Amino acid sequence: MKKIIILGFLFVSAAGNLFSKDYKVSSPDGKISLTVVVGNEIKWSAEVDGKEVLSSSKIAMVLADGKVMGQNEKVRSAKPGRLDEIIIPVVANKRSEIRDNCNILILAFNSGFSLQFRAYDDGFAYRFETSLKEDITVKNEISEMMFPSGSHSWFPSETSFMSHNERVFIYSSLDTVGIKHLASLPALFKVNGTNVLITESDIEDYPGMWIKGAGSGKISAVWPGYPDTEKLKGDRDLFVTSTKEYIAKTKGTRTFPWRAFVIARNDVNLIESDLVFKLAPPNKIEDTKWIRPGQVAWDWWNANNISGVDFRAGINDDTYKYYIDFASKNGIEYIILDEGWYKLGNVLEQADGINVSELCKYAAGKNVGIILWVVWKTFNDQMDQALDLYGKWGVKGIKVDFMQRDDQPVVNFYREATRKTAEHHMLIDFHGAFKPDGIGRTYPNALTREGVKGMENNKWSKDINPDHDVTIPFTRMVAGPMDYTPGAMINMDSANFTPQFTRPESQGTRVHQIALYIIYESPLQMLSDSPSNYMKEQESTDFIVNIPVVWDDLKGLGGKVGDYLLLARRSGKEWFVGALTDWTARDMELDLSFLSPGEYTMDIFQDGINADRYASDYKHLRSGVKAGDKIKIHLAPGGGYAARISPKQ
Repeated sequence: MKKIIILGFLFVSAAGNLFSKDYKVSSPDGKISLTVVVGNEIKWSAEVDGKEVLSSSKIAMVLADGKVMGQNEKVRSAKPGRLDEIIIPVVANKRSEIRDNCNILILAFNSGFSLQFRAYDDGFAYRFETSLKEDITVKNEISEMMFPSGSHSWFPSETSFMSHNERVFIYSSLDTVGIKHLASLPALFKVNGTNVLITESDIEDYPGMWIKGAGSGKISAVWPGYPDTEKLKGDRDLFVTSTKEYIAKTKGTRTFPWRAFVIARNDVNLIESDLVFKLAPPNKIEDTKWIRPGQVAWDWWNANNISGVDFRAGINDDTYKYYIDFASKNGIEYIILDEGWYKLGNVLEQADGINVSELCKYAAGKNVGIILWVVWKTFNDQMDQALDLYGKWGVKGIKVDFMQRDDQPVVNFYREATRKTAEHHMLIDFHGAFKPDGIGRTYPNALTREGVKGMENNKWSKDINPDHDVTIPFTRMVAGPMDYTPGAMINMDSANFTPQFTRPESQGTRVHQIALYIIYESPLQMLSDSPSNYMKEQESTDFIVNIPVVWDDLKGLGGKVGDYLLLARRSGKEWFVGALTDWTARDMELDLSFLSPGEYTMDIFQDGINADRYASDYKHLRSGVKAGDKIKIHLAPGGGYAARISPKQ
């Protein structure tokens, strides 16, 4: 690891001297520049290639005692520095080596707080840091941002803070986003041809940030209030019925979440960014050998619709042994027991017909692990007993669902659940969840999470279509892994798709579904369809189960938000190429210049000639290629392309 911190004044330019009001810090390549203005209020602005893309008219933290950090402040010191290190992720979501290289500006104020700014080649970030002796109550935080005229947004519109954060990203002029329009993060903005994606990293003991329109190209950050009263509906929906007059009670000496801004001149560069991961705290788990990313045979989406067996399919041991046998035969690392395995309301009591301990023993004998689904509220009430029991059974991980909030207490639940599952050597997957915040760097057992409008929605809506599929890699996925749950083997064009809860299908082609495994990042990657369907489509299954879930490198080869994407990922000496399109058929050129010199075998799945009318039609072929070859590929409407490129032996 290489790590360099240089303190001095090399990277700060001030208008005059140390006590002047303007301070600057730029990215290592000099293309992104931040100017911080300290006066009666604190403001900042960001330029990319000499053009302003975003500015803040005010940032401040308001405490309950009336103190406003960021108002009438005096700078005690301005410390610049540089960070340059190589991060080796425990779980390599994008890359097995990440260079964390940025220039830093820390402004310390007489009132007892600091602001740290970091400028990277792929974005910038800032956060509050306090050094106060007593605990503090944060009444509110203020962050007002302005974009140049003519800016547009992909706005994940929300109706309230009670949300799974599973949204469609709505493209519109930013001027049409008003004060009634609320959005979760991440949110993407197009400014003078440059992409600016706003999100967060390192959310701990503090609520998550949201945004709302403020008119005329402006947005304001907002935070959910601290819950005062709550009402539980059923076993899972814990609604906040009133809030305190503050957003957090916390330690007086601490760092606060990073407000992160990913900058990309080209759309596909968004996908290449590691900014959220780089800003998160380093790994806190000493022994990580037990953390095993992998694929998962999932039961809920396909409603346990297995066929050709002599037992009644459903939530019972026979059905799950069938899943285990399928996983073992195909080299799939895990199966999930989703809703129904326990008696709702008590995560310690198994449902009739289920013996988890026996299933774990059966699975272990076939090198398959068991993951259990739980409702967060019930699990939270019984966490210690549940983890002790699951550990005795031999469970390898849990999938926690229905949090639907990111106020301070629920954010703290995420951290506690992640830390305690790590102590029990268990993986964790959050559903009904807020955006990733880099927690997978700090606790690498937190492999993935939902917080995305994923394929489960095909069971009841038409929202999950190819247009959506080629939007979320540039938006939600930039924040971190997403458990979208791909893998449908029943595929339909737009005219013939019908939402069906117990016999679900997908919109778009078969190869579109296969390509999702290459394009969508998730170190715990679901196979959502029925094992019976996968066995009927063994040729497709064989390709899917040999796609890695962690990667050594990636290269964006081309793409446009909401239209198409062409991406290559490397695992060892092999490359995998995935392409997606919206409902528009496309011809693309795949340039293999990213390959090292030599000859390769290319295993290809491409849309069949009739895929525009029969979406499951595909063609599987193999060919020899070499570095620098240029290959013409055709994608049907809602189509895809998937290839595995291996060096010739």
